[in-house]
Amino acid sequence: MNESDPKAALQRYLQNARGALLWKLDGLSEYDARRPLTPTGTNLLGLVKHLTSVELVYFGETFGRPSGEPKPWEEEWDTDPNADLWAHADEARAEIVDGYRRAWAHTDATVAALELDAPGRVPHWPDDRNEEVTLHRILVHVIAETHRHAGHADIVRELIDGAAGMREDNDNLPEQVAWREHWQRVEQAAKDAAGG
Repeated sequence: MNESDPKAALQRYLQNARGALLWKLDGLSEYDARRPLTPTGTNLLGLVKHLTSVELVYFGETFGRPSGEPKPWEEEWDTDPNADLWAHADEARAEIVDGYRRAWAHTDATVAALELDAPGRVPHWPDDRNEEVTLHRILVHVIAETHRHAGHADIVRELIDGAAGMREDNDNLPEQVAWREHWQRVEQAAKDAAGG
C-alpha cells in the first residue's frame, strides 16, 4: 500500500477496525456470540450486523450507489429501533459475517470509484449536516464508528472469556502484567478516592 495515498491510508484504518471486530467472534459458541452483556444489550454479533448496515448506507445510498444487499432489519425499525443491533435465533452467524464482508466489498468499490471530495447526501441526516458531505468525511465518520464498536467488542469479549487485545497477531497489551494484581490496585484506588 502507498502510505502517501490518503485514500489508501483511510481504507487501512477502516480494514484494521473491521478485522479487529470479526476477530472477537473467533472460537465463541452461538450463545456467547449473541448474548447481551450490558444493560443496553450490547452483543458481538449485533455489532457486526449494525456495522453492516452502517457501511451499506454510508457508502451506498449516500453516494447514489445502493448495494442491492438485503437489509431485513429495516422493516423492523418501526417496532424495534435496535433491530440491527442483535441477531434473531434463525439468523445464521456465518450469513451475518458474510453480509458484513459483502458490505466491505461494496464500500471498497465505492471508495475506489470516487474521489475523496465526491459529494454525497446521508439519507437520515438533517439537511444542515449534509451541506459538506464528501467521501472523505464519510470515511472518517465510518472509521470512527467502526473503531468505537470494535472497542465495545473488546470489552464484551473480555467479559465473556477474558480474551483481550486488538488482534490475534498483536494484542497491544503490555507484556508480563499480573492482571489480577493490577485490577486490585485499580479497585483499591477507586475505594480510596471514594473515601472507602
